Amino acid sequence: MSQQQRIFFWSVTAALGGFLFGFDTAVISGVEQALQPLWNLSVWEHGLTVSMALIGTVLGAMLGGIPADRLGRRKTLFWIAVLYLVSSLGSALATDWSLFLLFRFMGGLGVGASSVAAPMYITEISPARSRGRLVALFQFNVVLGILIAYLSNYVLQDLGDNAWRWMLGVQAVPSLLFLIAVLNIPESPRWLLLKRGKVDEAREVLRMIDSENYQQTLDALRFSAEQQTLAHKPARLFSSRYKTPIMLAVLFAVFNQVSGINAIIYYAPRIFEMTGLGKSSALLSSAGIGVVNLLFTLLAVNLIDRFGRRTLMLIGSVGLIVTLGLVARAFYVQDFGGMSVPILLFVYIAFFAFSQGGVIWVFISEIFPNEVRADGQALGSFTHWLMAAIITFTFPYFAEQLGGAYTFSFFCFMMVLQLVFVLRLMPETKGTSLEQVEKTFVVH
Repeated sequence: MSQQQRIFFWSVTAALGGFLFGFDTAVISGVEQALQPLWNLSVWEHGLTVSMALIGTVLGAMLGGIPADRLGRRKTLFWIAVLYLVSSLGSALATDWSLFLLFRFMGGLGVGASSVAAPMYITEISPARSRGRLVALFQFNVVLGILIAYLSNYVLQDLGDNAWRWMLGVQAVPSLLFLIAVLNIPESPRWLLLKRGKVDEAREVLRMIDSENYQQTLDALRFSAEQQTLAHKPARLFSSRYKTPIMLAVLFAVFNQVSGINAIIYYAPRIFEMTGLGKSSALLSSAGIGVVNLLFTLLAVNLIDRFGRRTLMLIGSVGLIVTLGLVARAFYVQDFGGMSVPILLFVYIAFFAFSQGGVIWVFISEIFPNEVRADGQALGSFTHWLMAAIITFTFPYFAEQLGGAYTFSFFCFMMVLQLVFVLRLMPETKGTSLEQVEKTFVVH
């Protein structure tokens, strides 16, 4: 196996955590309407049922940096696979609402932790020239998981009253594959050296990654470790040294969710039914969203190292503003002729996948220095999932009380603010080594 193939295999394996992340978050869209009458849920109980995994995700993201630092990136990915497996089987076999909530919460823990550990692992084993593309594989797998969940829901919808159990239980198969695959990848060389002082093991992994420049990378890592030792105190994320990457990660994560992306992914069939589509057509239109998401994420993966993170974000922000504004208008004038709203949402998804979707995990994972990367990635993921939980939990209420016009107008205005953020604050990081990025963002 060549050096390039080896790194690609390791990256794809870690990115399987993203596939399960996407599947787990989107699969609920096909079962949420069946669960409401099954357990006689009120509108708030229903919102809690849909967002329970997100609540677990918030906690998993907040705490995900701890095992990633203490156990290592690889072992953390293994235990994430275990969480996914138990959650998928438990949710499918749940006999009452409280058990269902518990197992969905466990799946959420896996999603949150994987959004910390997987991009970080790929970032730390990738050469600078291809880091954006390899880390973006994580997001590609997220949207592939979303698409497969939508298609799976569509195929399984006619299995009767227990169709929802099959929709949730099928996730056990990729969970088991992820668990087995992660046993065949090495530990992150940066974790081995900086957290455990294992120079020889780190050198060997770095040599497999980049046989020409591995010694230069190793020397830079050893210098970083020595500087940390000379400081006589452990690096703390919340200090003035790291104020720039903290600000960038938090704002980027907030804007990712106030675009309305998770509300649309979670409630796609319901939104389409609001525009007059039948249930079956609504589910199929949701699968269409998954296809568009996948194709434009693939485009972003191929362009992110060529044109850079900032260019993709500029194009995407403008596109999101236009499409969300037109969807809000459609709801305001009640103009649902033909497939206007579904088509606009397909275009919206295309711009999101090309920009925020393809860039977020790459950007957050590379702007923090080695010594606080786990905590920084956890902060970015926590912010992302906290906002996702809030928006997903409240979306049914605001859509019912305010209607689609005001709800989508809010998302549109937030994207105007995102455009200002990209123009004024967001730096470019393409083709820059992690150690060089650190010199740019950290106050010494």
